Amino acid sequence: MTNIDPRIIGTWRMMGTLGRDDAGALLPPPFGPAAMGLVVFQADGRMMAVLCDGRASLPEAETRQFMSYAGNYTFDGKTLTTRVDASSDPSRVGGDQVRHVRFENGSMVLAPPRRLFAGVMQHQELTWQRIAD
Repeated sequence: MTNIDPRIIGTWRMMGTLGRDDAGALLPPPFGPAAMGLVVFQADGRMMAVLCDGRASLPEAETRQFMSYAGNYTFDGKTLTTRVDASSDPSRVGGDQVRHVRFENGSMVLAPPRRLFAGVMQHQELTWQRIAD
């Protein structure tokens, strides 16, 4: 069995998302105003994540955001790295998804590297609450 920091192991539900531009101004939330997601981290070093815009219907001009991926992960207490071997976005397969991790107020906050999203360079954070060990 892989030696994994036990703080991350379990099933987590997305509680909220946040996006900011380089100047720190708030942007529309990633995955919309009703983001949904689950992420599972197993003690053997396997994980899977599913994230989407959870609104029942979208305005006519909008496309529903959806992402899922799975792979083997490592977590050193601050940085989570997943080697993706399955994804709804084929360009992610074979690459690493890196997230900075912090724990606060019983939640886990994952922050991907700065990236272009919705035409703007963004700093994003996704907040998760553990729902099962």
